[in-house]
Amino acid sequence: MTDTPRLPSELGDLLRSRREELGLGKKAVAERAGRVREVVYRLEGGQEASVSTLLDVLRALNLVMHIVPAGLPSMAQVAAAFNKDDDAS
Repeated sequence: MTDTPRLPSELGDLLRSRREELGLGKKAVAERAGRVREVVYRLEGGQEASVSTLLDVLRALNLVMHIVPAGLPSMAQVAAAFNKDDDAS
């Protein structure tokens, strides 16, 4: 996984890794963020969430978002994300 996520699934992996690194459960992150636990599941699963929700979860994990110019993910990156076995985790 990259430290610069380009796909929702990569962002979800990064958030999950950080949560685990901090030794926090999904409920604890949600409480810190002032959100319901479902948003943590959604974000870690690469699903949609509002920008304000994402920012709250980032804050809860002691992370910030850094915006930089970038191109679109390569076709290989997109294909790998879609071919990822969801049952493996």
